[in-house]
Amino acid sequence: MAKKKEEAPDMVERFAEFKELKNIDKATMISVLEESFRNVLAKMFGTDENLDVIMNPDKGDVQIFQNLTVVPDGEVSDPNREIGLSDAREDQDPDVEIGEEHTKEIFFADFGRRAILNLRQTLQSKILDLQKEAVYNKFKDLEGELVSGEVYQTWSRETLLLDDDKNELLLPKSEAIPGDFFRKGETVRAVVANVDNKNNNPKITVSRTNENFLRRLFELEVPEIHDGLINIRAVARIPGERAKIAVESYDDRIDPVGACVGVKGSRIHGIVRELRNENIDVINYTANPALFIQRALSPAKVSSIRLDQDEKKAEVFLRPEEVSLAIGKGGLNIKLASMLTGYVIDVYRDAEDNVEEEDIYLDEFKDEIDSWVIDALKNIGCITARNVLSTPRAELIDKADLEEATVDHVIEVLRAEFEEE
Repeated sequence: MAKKKEEAPDMVERFAEFKELKNIDKATMISVLEESFRNVLAKMFGTDENLDVIMNPDKGDVQIFQNLTVVPDGEVSDPNREIGLSDAREDQDPDVEIGEEHTKEIFFADFGRRAILNLRQTLQSKILDLQKEAVYNKFKDLEGELVSGEVYQTWSRETLLLDDDKNELLLPKSEAIPGDFFRKGETVRAVVANVDNKNNNPKITVSRTNENFLRRLFELEVPEIHDGLINIRAVARIPGERAKIAVESYDDRIDPVGACVGVKGSRIHGIVRELRNENIDVINYTANPALFIQRALSPAKVSSIRLDQDEKKAEVFLRPEEVSLAIGKGGLNIKLASMLTGYVIDVYRDAEDNVEEEDIYLDEFKDEIDSWVIDALKNIGCITARNVLSTPRAELIDKADLEEATVDHVIEVLRAEFEEE
């Protein structure tokens, strides 16, 4: 009998070790142990109302006491609630009387391996639920923050990372930077993008394309940002291609752009490498929207800007040779400038001094030219008919990415309009 009674403390000690592995705090573990014992005992005795379960965490064992009402011998109707007078007095309670309560210690291990197995399964299930809840709460608080994990496995649509606690982090291909290629065992950094807990099964999705990834990298590399001396006001990214970041300093003695770039680019180079050579433009933030747009369109030099602050639209005028710089390769520069400033930016060529002829906006030709063709031309700075006609045909084909036949049709329509005049 003694051997069986030793099994319960040993079993609790094992669960205590299991608790340490799962990072569940002591108070919660004790509560879970007690609840698990009560659930199993309630099934065995029909109730746990007259049972006291006392956890002894320091000793690593548990004591269970059953409170029974003393009745005359031979009148026990429910052995789980009552005990005969003679049995009570024999059980180390010689002075007990009928109607009083007798407390009897019971040993869980005496109920055999089936009961112990049932307890283990109940406890493991509760601990697993607790662990999942703890993981969900931990990473829910980390949304938008930087984490790192070791590449465990890569599939066509996602990569599985494991952090230091072996929690699973999923990096979908859509959240990876174009050009990302990971090897098993490699350490990868990303930000926690989304955490859900459907059916109590935490799913942690991380991202390397999220704008917060760029923010956190700058916080790591630039102490002044981490210390709050420099603030990141806006970020715009086209992952793997180009990014713009607007910063301001709370200390007039600190040049925010210079601090972010570092001596000879020492600080920004590490970020660029992490982002697979994504070009990063760092600009000074200003509350003046016109000046902010002008800086955002760098390296192009803006001649003038006309703003509609209610509609968040900006008409930007540049010299002809600056238009392509403002738009950038593939339209990236103007797109990022719009994302950074929050304004829809339209680029216009400055009218040349010797040109006084009447001009017509391309939008007036929507009945004869498809809207998507007009948009493509506007994206390269050709806003009016004369803009198009003054641009070499080859340039229209190349920069607007249009078919030769389409460009010829546009030129024919526009020339016809002026010839009619």
